[in-house]
Amino acid sequence: MSLLRRLHPLDLLAGGLLALGVLCVATGLLPRDAAGDVMERIGPLVVFLATVVVLAELTGRAEVFDVVATWVARVGRGNYALLFVLCVTFASVTTITLNLDTTAVLLTPVMLALAARVGIAPLPLAMTTVWLANTASLLLPVSNLTNLLAADRVASAPAEMAATLWAPQLAAIAVTMACLWGFYWRPGRRGAVDYAPPAPPRPADRVLFRVCALACGGFLVALLLADVPLWSASGAAALVVVAAFAVRDRAALRPSLVPWRLLVLVPGMFLVVETVSAHGLHDVLAAAMGSDDDVAGMLRSAAVGADFSNLLNNLPAYMAGEAVVPAANQHQLLALLVGVNVGPVVTPWASLATLLWFERCRWHGTRIDLRRFVGTGLVLSVAGTLSATLALAATA
Repeated sequence: MSLLRRLHPLDLLAGGLLALGVLCVATGLLPRDAAGDVMERIGPLVVFLATVVVLAELTGRAEVFDVVATWVARVGRGNYALLFVLCVTFASVTTITLNLDTTAVLLTPVMLALAARVGIAPLPLAMTTVWLANTASLLLPVSNLTNLLAADRVASAPAEMAATLWAPQLAAIAVTMACLWGFYWRPGRRGAVDYAPPAPPRPADRVLFRVCALACGGFLVALLLADVPLWSASGAAALVVVAAFAVRDRAALRPSLVPWRLLVLVPGMFLVVETVSAHGLHDVLAAAMGSDDDVAGMLRSAAVGADFSNLLNNLPAYMAGEAVVPAANQHQLLALLVGVNVGPVVTPWASLATLLWFERCRWHGTRIDLRRFVGTGLVLSVAGTLSATLALAATA
């Protein structure tokens, strides 16, 4: 009982989903062949997730993100409008190149610490992080776990996916910027007229700082230019960083660096969703999404993806939706991807990144008004999903 009391609610959720998934297989509700196919598909995803989170955690400890955030504030020179554009760019680039969970886990505390250092309200910076962690996650396979799942069907190479999704990604970010400014950043909402730029950053260990910065840069170059599996690129970069910390700061290499919760949650979630899909969910989604690959079909798929994501979670929403999209309907599948990436900004559980963001905000003492979060998120979800889907239809 004492162990259970020490566990975080998300740990209990992850363990419960895995236990339920294993039970589904053991009782025959999910055939073993189907379960094996699911595990084979998500295996590389799990390896990538483990290594990229370790890479991001140690990069954050080496103060790479802090240095960039401080640089962003200094470049803003006390001008709120310029700081807004720079923070949007910083959060978007972090999400696109490292993934949305990195933005939620590591960039959130950096932004909140930055708010305290320059004397501005933390909420605009916090909302910039969580919204762009979701809406800026369309462009590359690495940006979102849903993209990794979709890569085999929509475009196997990162450059091909970027060439396909650049327009909806720009549309989603533009709508997010408009909502952020209107709801949180405009004068009267942000809590200050201007801010004082912070002092120049000074990393405590310059060697670790340089190694981690180069490792992240190398990971990005390999992702965009080299024809290598994502898990191998993230694994190689993480290995370099771990080796550097083994020499310079061995105490930082602790078991908690590994995202055990995610590694338990993801397999359990997929097993449960595969079971539910086999017992009726497939037919419901097929009726809701239809089988048209035109603009109307794309809008329906995006809407179903966004709605199902906010109801349950975007990972199972994509898996279940993908199963009912005809193999030839690539446009409809891409629209579903837009819905499950841009749309999950209404409920706290709509994406794993949002759950992690709420946890970080509570840890830092930042209060989030849930009614305002849901209300403003609903506006962004509808406007962002619609705009990105129409941009996809216009360029497809």
